[in-house]
Amino acid sequence: MLGKIAGSPGLGQDAPVPPLRPLSLAWALLFSLGAPSVLARDPGSVTPSEAPLRTAGEALPAPEPPQATLLQTHTREVTFLGDRWPDADAVSDLLVDHVLDEHHAIAPELFGLLRKLAGIYPHCRIEIVSGFRSEKRNEAMRKKGHHVAGHSQHSLGTAVDFRIIPSGSTTAVDPLLLEKQIRSLGWDGGVGVYLAPGERFVHADVGKHRRWKG
Repeated sequence: MLGKIAGSPGLGQDAPVPPLRPLSLAWALLFSLGAPSVLARDPGSVTPSEAPLRTAGEALPAPEPPQATLLQTHTREVTFLGDRWPDADAVSDLLVDHVLDEHHAIAPELFGLLRKLAGIYPHCRIEIVSGFRSEKRNEAMRKKGHHVAGHSQHSLGTAVDFRIIPSGSTTAVDPLLLEKQIRSLGWDGGVGVYLAPGERFVHADVGKHRRWKG
């Protein structure tokens, strides 16, 4: 595990995040042949020959160098982030309401932000904590006492919760640092930071400019 990243005070003190198991050689070969057009479940949970693959959107004309790895923390689906991938359909699949299996179009600005952050942390792992959340599920969570807004940006497809694991590290970037970096990129929407042990993620949405701690 790496210690602090230069210029990032407090990063080394973050709660450790379990590392994603290394992609198999077979999986790496799939990627070299154009796997950015495939959204697949984490192949570490099954043998490569059994790893279920499913196409999400049209295949790219040619493979492109990945900027980062995207991991859906609930479904364990993994894909790659590039200049043109994932496309709108694949984004909708990745940020699906995983409880009710409902899809929604996702604001393209959100993945534009993730691409810019990947430029700061090349070859990082971006863990998607929450994407689209249906109104029905959002209301059920609110009634159970979860800290969710009554009219959440998540239910509009305009918000994403995520954390970033720099390449070579098992420790997430300090959410407070990530918030500063998001603002430095010109993001004018909402940004929330969640600092509880076991969470430590950032919320970003395309709503009004505001910030909060969860």
